[in-house]
Amino acid sequence: MTPLLFIALSLAGGVGAVLRLVLDGAIKARTRTAFPVGTLLINVSGSLVLGFVTQLALGGILDDTWRLVIGTGLCGGFTTFSTASFETVRLVQQRRYVLASVNAVGMLVAAVGAGLLGILLGRLLVG
Repeated sequence: MTPLLFIALSLAGGVGAVLRLVLDGAIKARTRTAFPVGTLLINVSGSLVLGFVTQLALGGILDDTWRLVIGTGLCGGFTTFSTASFETVRLVQQRRYVLASVNAVGMLVAAVGAGLLGILLGRLLVG
């Protein structure tokens, strides 16, 4: 890894984390539910972008360095598996078992589906 790539990855990861903080805060301010809507939307949209960017790189449209910066850096800083896991545990502790199950299974299914959709959209662009 070159020093420039290290810096770019670090900056992109920081930007992704700030975007997550701002977006999650905005969603929490507008919703009144025990379900972690913000984390769901963040992880699903991040998976969509990662699938799309990966497909563009595989199709030769996007340089692999940019795939790393956007995928590993930006999307890695933006999405959050640990928060999703913690929020599921919190829901279980609150005895909200249905919400915990929906969060755990729904997040995985939605994020994988969004990643696949991103790949398919990338294929449409690549041709």
